[in-house]
This record gives sequence, structure tokens and C-alpha cells, in this order.
Amino acid sequence: MAVSKLLVANRGEIALRVFRTARRLGIATVAVAPPDDTGALHARSADETIDVTSYLDAANLLRAARETGADAVHPGYGFLAENADFAAAVADAGLVWVGPPAAALRAGGDKLEAKRIAAGAGVPVVPGGEPRAVGYPLLVKAAAGGGGRGMRVVRSAAELDDAVAAAAREARAAFGDDRLLFERYLERPRHVEIQLLADAHGTVVSLGERECSVQRRHQKVLEEAPSVALDPDLRTRMSDAAVRFARAVGYVNAGTVEFMLDGRDFYFLELNGRIQVEHPVTEEVTGIDLVEQQLRIAAGEALSQVSTLTGGHAVEVRLYAEDPRTFLPQSGRIERLRLPAAIRVDTGVQEGDEVGTAYDPMIAKLIARGSTRTDALDRLQAALAATEVVGMTTNLPFLRWLVAHPALRAGETTTAFLVEHPPLEPAAPLPPAPWRAPFRLNLPSPAPAPPPDLAPTDGHEAGGSSTVTAPMPGTVVRVLVAAGETVEPRQPLVVLEAMKMETPLVSPYAALVQAVHVAEGDRVAGGAVLVELVE
Repeated sequence: MAVSKLLVANRGEIALRVFRTARRLGIATVAVAPPDDTGALHARSADETIDVTSYLDAANLLRAARETGADAVHPGYGFLAENADFAAAVADAGLVWVGPPAAALRAGGDKLEAKRIAAGAGVPVVPGGEPRAVGYPLLVKAAAGGGGRGMRVVRSAAELDDAVAAAAREARAAFGDDRLLFERYLERPRHVEIQLLADAHGTVVSLGERECSVQRRHQKVLEEAPSVALDPDLRTRMSDAAVRFARAVGYVNAGTVEFMLDGRDFYFLELNGRIQVEHPVTEEVTGIDLVEQQLRIAAGEALSQVSTLTGGHAVEVRLYAEDPRTFLPQSGRIERLRLPAAIRVDTGVQEGDEVGTAYDPMIAKLIARGSTRTDALDRLQAALAATEVVGMTTNLPFLRWLVAHPALRAGETTTAFLVEHPPLEPAAPLPPAPWRAPFRLNLPSPAPAPPPDLAPTDGHEAGGSSTVTAPMPGTVVRVLVAAGETVEPRQPLVVLEAMKMETPLVSPYAALVQAVHVAEGDRVAGGAVLVELVE
């Protein structure tokens, strides 16, 4: 069924990205926006915009499609993009669903079931099970989603209960499902994913890999294609494993199979049954418009004309409204926005727009392509130097630091990169290759960076008092102390939730809690006083 009018059940840069391809193909576009987002750029950019109650209200989104006469729904990423019930409801309504079948989403999107299917298809999986059997360190993960939500590293049995409770709360808030799984935690793996396209006629192809190892709070910061860690043999083995898994779940449309790479051993991590935030780097090295392929596959076309040849190198970074050291989300009005013209930029905001706390604080994705990896990084470095955002705190200083870092330039990227190279610290020259970190893996692994010590913030003096304040706007999800209690250094006092991620705020020293000014469920502004302490 050819698509003539497409409703995008999403917002921000991915909605604008889908609109761009739809218009090129002659497809009319419909944006949706709830009351708190009607002024957003995507709502101002579609051929037609309709109000909805929420990006998570499936029935209301279907109502919007009916009322606008849309014949297809593209879910983007996040929100309901991997929700099997929504996919089924769209299909049952006689609309084209631009994504995988509901059955594939159910099988591949549930991490517990996905691991079982992967193992049955001969795809290596990380050992998992009950905490006592897995041992420590272990990783607690949400069974129903990804993006770092509902994920905690646990290094001892004493940490387990609190980690499970926090992960379950995050998972419930982000996915409406608080089931968790436990698996062995790999200390220094690379995060490598395979981009797939699969049509309804049985063809499944790999478009190669992306490396997404540099991460903060379990969320990606920099992505590139291809990976410096893969040679032709390893690339073939990982691609074949991804294709086997896709066939095993009956996958159709664009999707990504993610792996953890430990030396030359790789392990299935998860299936992303949607287009990825980092899909532009694959587009840049293949010349394939992945959104166009999604639409063509959804319309029933075959993949016989898709070339999988790649060339050059591409790197993407995500420009966020967030603190460049702690990575905590920020908000404000963009008073000035200058984005580079020499490289690809995908953005969902314009100068004058407000970046709030209700949605992801991404400002733009900057994607540079070059004939070599060094060329691509040089182009990206120059583009970041030309970028300017005024009116709010952003991670731009961090991105400039990261792209110039000698360890990143050398391709020495693992998921521990920002633990081993704390953000914005001066980068020392790399030692000779034999003496770099991989040679010293017999030493004990460093502990993950502790949560940022964000208190006190108001003029503490020895023997005096201080206040613990909110580092960003958010919702208080836990109050762990009461007035009159004594607390130890780094003891959690309050847990603040923003962007469906939880941040514990801790005591900076042994103290007496003089007053607690918030209750669970309170919404607070950045800088609000939460707890008063006195030594």
C-alpha cells in the first residue's frame, strides 16, 4: 500500500528528519503535539498539526490519524516506537505501520525473551540469571526498554536492593513495565551495533556497524561508522549473528542489533526495533536514506536494489542542554543558536525556542563524514568550534574536549572511556602503545565514577551549615532522611528524577539534617533548596 499522508507520532529532530524524507517522496506530513509542546519546531514544520493529549496516548494518536486522514504512522524513536500494542492497534485500524510487526516487537523488545531467542539462534549472549548465580559485578536492566533507563551497575550484595528499587522505578516511569533482569557486567567492552534492513519478502541485509562506546549514564554520546575494532572477519561474524536473530524473530523494516564486544568475543545486548538516534552515520557511509527504506518496506516493496557497499568514515555527536561535567539535564531559552553549515546537522529546535524538562534535552546532532576517520574527526572538530549556543548550559565544551582527546583519536574507546578520562580534565599525551590500558588489564578494574557530589552549594564553612539544592528542575521521587537525623559523607538524601532518569543527591560530609523542605512527588525548580545540613 503506497503511503500518501504520514503522521509522525513523535517530536523534535526525529520528527523533522522523517518530514524531510516524506516531502522528498511527495508524502504529506502530519505532526502531533500535546498542550505543553504546541510551540515546538516540529509542530510548526509539518503540513498539518493536530493536538493530542500525550505522545504516549495510543488511542489519542490513532484518533489524530483518523481525523487528519493519515494512512500511515511513523513512530520515530522513544515514546511508543517499540510498543507492540501500539503497532498492533495501528495495523488493526487499517493504517500502515512504519516499523516492525507487533509480534517481532514483542519477541525482540522483551530482553528476557530476546536473550532466549538469541541463544537459540546461535547468537552469543552475556551470562545472566539470578544475582547469586551471576555474581558481582552485575548489571540490573529493565526488561522492556533501553536508553539507559532502568539500568544500574551493582558491585556487591549490599548495593543490590537499592539498585533494584531504583531501576524498577525508572523502568516503570519510562516503559510502564518494571520487570528487571540481571547479567554479568563487562568492565571495558566496546558497544557495537549492526544496522539491518528487512523486507516482508524474506530478505534481511546488514548495512554494517556503528560503534557507540562513549557513553554517559548508559546513554550514547558519540557514534561512528565503521568501528576501528572490527576487521572483515569479525564484521562478517557479527553481521551474520544479527541477521540470524532478525530472522528468528520475524523482523521486518529497519532495526538494530546491539552487541558488547570484548576483545574478539561479542555478546548480544538487545534489539532496537526502530530507527536509531545515530542512524545518520550509517546513512553517510552507505548513501542510503534509512527513513526512505522504512517507508518503502512498509509499503510492501522489496530490498533487491539496496546496495550494502560502504565508503569513508562518519562520526556523530549529540549536542544537549546538560551540564558538561555531570551530564545532568538543563533547561532554558535558546537566545542564540549558531550551527555549522559545513557538515550535516539534524536538529529539532531553533533560536528562541524553549528547552524544558518534560522531554529529551537534545538540541542537535552534528554528523561529519570524511575519507578517513581522522578526516571525519577533524571536520567535526572544526564544526564544533563554529557552534554557538547562548541562553543555557550545554555539553558543547565537553564535545570539543572529547573530539580532540588523544585516546579517542587513537580509537581507544570503551564504555569505560569517561570513567578513565573524566570529562574536561586535561588530556595527557598517550604513552607508547605497549603501556596503554589494555596491557594493564591484570590490575583491578577502577570503580565507576560516583554520582556527582552536588552539595552543598551555598557557602559551607567548617562547623557551619549548608544547603542541598536541586541541580536541575525535576520531581522528587524519594526522600531518604528526616530532620534530626545524622548522616554520613556521601549518604543519599534525596533522589531527583528528570528525563525519566534518577539522580541521588548526597551529603558531602558527616552532618545533622536540620530541615527537609520537600516531599516525595514534589516538582522543584533548578536551585530549589531541598535539605539543610549542619555539622
